[in-house]
Amino acid sequence: MSSLKSSSLFVYIQRAETIMANYPEGHKRAAVIPLLDLAQRQHGWLPISAMHAVADILEMPKMRVYEVATFYTMFNREPVGKYFVQICTTTPCMLGGVGSDIILDAIKKKLGINVGETTKDGLFTLIEVECLGACVNAPMVQINDNYYEDLTVTDINRILDEYKAGKVPEAGPQSGQDSRFACEPKTGLTSLTEEPKGPGFGVRKDL
Repeated sequence: MSSLKSSSLFVYIQRAETIMANYPEGHKRAAVIPLLDLAQRQHGWLPISAMHAVADILEMPKMRVYEVATFYTMFNREPVGKYFVQICTTTPCMLGGVGSDIILDAIKKKLGINVGETTKDGLFTLIEVECLGACVNAPMVQINDNYYEDLTVTDINRILDEYKAGKVPEAGPQSGQDSRFACEPKTGLTSLTEEPKGPGFGVRKDL
């Protein structure tokens, strides 16, 4: 357990036990992903020593933990900045709003770094990612656990300034349309606009 900070080891173990309690007896190894996530949240990234600690807790081969940690891109196997900026540059975000390419250029200019780099003060790391599932609210970025959507250059510059100042900007669409629920087009829903039909809708009456 030497990889885990001694001051927070007890809390980590308590949370790990709570997570493992969600799985049937004899299947605690299924908790490997949430335990790796928990370890990463403690460190800010996932060093191999933390993987070893997870393997010890779950009583599973270290290689099995390596396989999970290296497969999922959510796990950072190198140190990242305090604010981890993930920008989606897949097709919907490229085409939506001002376009993710313009937002990416604005981030590079604002932070003075390129994709895959960390600012000298250790505050920001910038990477490109695949679809983050907010396509209709494109372009968007994820910073730590927060989604920022409907972005313009002005929006992303303001958001980064607020993070630099130690604040956490309000997450979600930045277009000012507070009436939107989750991922919805700016112009309103184009599907699922009616109440769901009841059981048996569309089924032959003789069935």
